[in-house]
Amino acid sequence: MTSAAPGPPGPDGPAGPGGVAGPTQAGPPGPVTPADPGSVAGPGGAGGSADPDAPLRVTTLELFFDLVFAFTLTQLTSLLVHHFRPSGAFEVLLVFGVLWWMYGGYAWLTNTRAPRRTPDRLLLLVGMAGFLICGLAIPRGFGPGDTGTRVALGAGYLIVVLVHGALFYRVNRNIVRVTPFNVTAALLTIAAAFAGPPASYALWAAAVAVQWLSPLIIHPGGRFDIRPAHFAERHGALVIVALGESVAAIGIGAAPAGVTFAVALAAVLGLALSAALWWVYFGDGDDERAEQAMAATDRDRRPGLALAIYYAHIPILLGVVTLAAGAYLTIGDPGRPQGGEAIAMAGGTALFLAGSAWFRRALRMGPYAPRLAGAGFALATTAIGATVTTEAQLAVLLAGIVAMLAAERHARLRPGAAAPG
Repeated sequence: MTSAAPGPPGPDGPAGPGGVAGPTQAGPPGPVTPADPGSVAGPGGAGGSADPDAPLRVTTLELFFDLVFAFTLTQLTSLLVHHFRPSGAFEVLLVFGVLWWMYGGYAWLTNTRAPRRTPDRLLLLVGMAGFLICGLAIPRGFGPGDTGTRVALGAGYLIVVLVHGALFYRVNRNIVRVTPFNVTAALLTIAAAFAGPPASYALWAAAVAVQWLSPLIIHPGGRFDIRPAHFAERHGALVIVALGESVAAIGIGAAPAGVTFAVALAAVLGLALSAALWWVYFGDGDDERAEQAMAATDRDRRPGLALAIYYAHIPILLGVVTLAAGAYLTIGDPGRPQGGEAIAMAGGTALFLAGSAWFRRALRMGPYAPRLAGAGFALATTAIGATVTTEAQLAVLLAGIVAMLAAERHARLRPGAAAPG
């Protein structure tokens, strides 16, 4: 979602990630006058669907962008692995909070206008460089005695914010209302580099709050013509890339131990679990249903659904990060009980399933109660990993997801079953 907010404050709901105004499910969009050169009008208005740069599908440059962003998720996994304690989990939440906010800003930006022009492409590449700098700095972004790396994390984020503002200004000049909040958040992360805990945590928490609570202050109104196919595909593409990174974590964790039977079995079970999560998201066509649900919704209500998609992906992606950390720590040393690591494996799976349930519930595109039950079951497998073995927990997790998917399929195919909606 973007940081742009066309039009004056009106009856719309709060702005989305990066500051994009998103009307609520019930509220009508605020007016956008075609005379405003910086506004993005809806159908029939200036800058509407007649825009030759309006995206139809995700471009290869956007996929490249997602690969760079996925590197930050990999580094968040590394941060959790090397700080496998509550403070490390809190650090992951803080960094993910600011990075995901601006990823949403870029996703909404490219949904408004595809990066087909050379200046847009070059600026987007600079934004990618900012995310890359953030990713490089994440593992040591909170460590004592490494002020330079901590500054780099904040400076990389400042680049991300400034490029986003410059790019969106080319589409909607009202971005100047929201960019100060994003810049303030970036400056707070830089200031945190010169403070130790708990002050550094407080500054990072303030950065997250400045961005995520900014809609309550500015209440921007306006209208955005959301392209359902592009929006759903963009988030689905990021999920598949993130799942691929979780498989990489399995391989990296297993490599130092050598390929024994126990390691190979644990690695294959870990791959099967990642594949099962792929099936949860893609195998039943949830990504396609999301596109259909948005396309079937009135244009003035689509931004509300877009926000729902954005928020539902928070537990999905945090689940992948947590699961990858647990896999990294356990796959290379299978065959024995592992308490904290078992929590990561179970918790990561539960977060993913809960996020997919939220996704379905928000867009009314299928039963979601089985997925919530599956999340509870996943948490219960912590006892198996903590008292038996990693392989046993992975096998039970996999069996639980397969049973959940089978139950969903049976419910959908039985005579008289209601269509999702």
